[in-house]
Amino acid sequence: MRETGTVRGVIFDMDGVLCESEPFIAEAGCRMFAETYATTVTPEDFRPFVGTGEDRFLGGVAEKFGIKLQLPRDKQRTYAIYLEIIRGRLQPVPGAREFVADCRQRGLKLAVATSADRIKMLGNLNEIGLPPVTFDACITGDNIHHKKPNPEIFIVAASQLGLAPGDCLVVEDAVSGVQAAKAAGSPCLGLTTSFDGLTLRQAGASWTARDFLEFQLATILSS
Repeated sequence: MRETGTVRGVIFDMDGVLCESEPFIAEAGCRMFAETYATTVTPEDFRPFVGTGEDRFLGGVAEKFGIKLQLPRDKQRTYAIYLEIIRGRLQPVPGAREFVADCRQRGLKLAVATSADRIKMLGNLNEIGLPPVTFDACITGDNIHHKKPNPEIFIVAASQLGLAPGDCLVVEDAVSGVQAAKAAGSPCLGLTTSFDGLTLRQAGASWTARDFLEFQLATILSS
């Protein structure tokens, strides 16, 4: 439940929220499994693990195929492939840069809270023209002990903004992230870049939209 009726900060998930990266990390994972384990996996195999961080993203697929994953080696290789294939290809979610600028103009505090490791966060944000300095705080999977759907990442992000979780709008695209936002006590906008609107609303999203072009910030601030 929200602690206040006023949104004073916005916490953005990254993959599928600020950038359309899910197809690329799935492609990188497929290539890693092919070259390291001579195993053919598909992007669909990764879908149940979207938003849970790369350890689980890769680990869940490894379990499905009976593979004993070698971490951190396999994750580092996946990131190396990923950072190579996103160059010149990774795009922001439509309206993301404008939405961030609107938030800043309105005096809202801004954070990124991603289950991904810092190396991926830096690669993504710099590639889409929203470098880390754009935000007041950046929390990654390296900074937390419990991944989504545990609410820790959003509680930590709100704390670094100097706000209560209930004063922060969380923008998410994954079921696990929406559940984490709800558990933190934050209102949540669910973008349907990875899951459909009904699924996100059932997980606890307060609003859903296809992208930032379809949603007006004023809707949040006046509700």
